Amino acid sequence: MARARIDDGVGRAAVRRYAADAAGASRDIRALAVRYTLQLLSEEANGNTLEVRVPPFGAVQCIAGPRHTRGTPPNVVETDAATWLSLATGALSWADGLATGRIHASGQRADLAAHLPIPLG
Repeated sequence: MARARIDDGVGRAAVRRYAADAAGASRDIRALAVRYTLQLLSEEANGNTLEVRVPPFGAVQCIAGPRHTRGTPPNVVETDAATWLSLATGALSWADGLATGRIHASGQRADLAAHLPIPLG
């Protein structure tokens, strides 16, 4: 069963609240902001080649190409919530995230540089 889509107004509000006070944002706001930005990524970069994981809040498959269906995916990006939201909002570049070890990326297609920051409308 597919997850319910997060309403754009609710999702954008969560991202704005998180960006305004990252240190003081509640776990619920952080979780909603992560899930909403992952939702936007999967819609904009539709596909199943790359799995993007932001534990414990969510994971999506995205990027067009060969479909992955079972076992450990060959292309994975994983990061913590704060790093993901910094990437999604443009506060951190993909290159800087990789260089500082804040992003763990494996596989030939594990590159989100062309899809970040995520346009929030």
